[in-house]
Amino acid sequence: MSPRHAGRTLLRVSTDASPSLTERRKAATQLDIALAAAELFAARGPDDTTAEEIAGRAGVALRTFYRYFRSKQDAVSPLLAHGADRWRALLAETEPDTALPRALATAVERALAAPDEEGVQGLLRIRGLLRAAADDPALRAVWYRVNQESEERLVPVIPRLAGDGMDPLEVRPVAAAATDAIRIALETWAATEAAAEGPDSPAD
Repeated sequence: MSPRHAGRTLLRVSTDASPSLTERRKAATQLDIALAAAELFAARGPDDTTAEEIAGRAGVALRTFYRYFRSKQDAVSPLLAHGADRWRALLAETEPDTALPRALATAVERALAAPDEEGVQGLLRIRGLLRAAADDPALRAVWYRVNQESEERLVPVIPRLAGDGMDPLEVRPVAAAATDAIRIALETWAATEAAAEGPDSPAD
């Protein structure tokens, strides 16, 4: 399975409702652009990459690129967001009566795991992007924005897992802590040469 096909599969898994054919085509094009941008950013950095080069690598016209993305850095947002979508989907699969801390910990661990080559390549792409973001404030802003959006989308999920007895004032801190756990694990790992699986991996 090619990296582009693999990434597209992950994006479909994370979707809550069945999208229309037009929506699927749009998502596929956006992901092709995101993967192209990620490859170029990891290889040469955002400063030495143009929107034209990203569009060319993705096989789309420049006007198509700008139809979906405001900037070259913004182009990677679908790739960064699909991991957050996936871990919310894992939370939704939690067995009834599972304690909230355990449900969150299990979902985080599974989301960060690399059970196969597809998962390994996905984590390596994230590493490349995070390393590129270290020297690019605009790319770093996209990373933080995606994490903020993930936290906000997690807020309505937490009470469903915790039950009616959870204090509403506790929901946002729990969502923030869970989101930060994934973000920090990925950032810490990306700064090392550790493998995507095994000791010192994001899921370790």
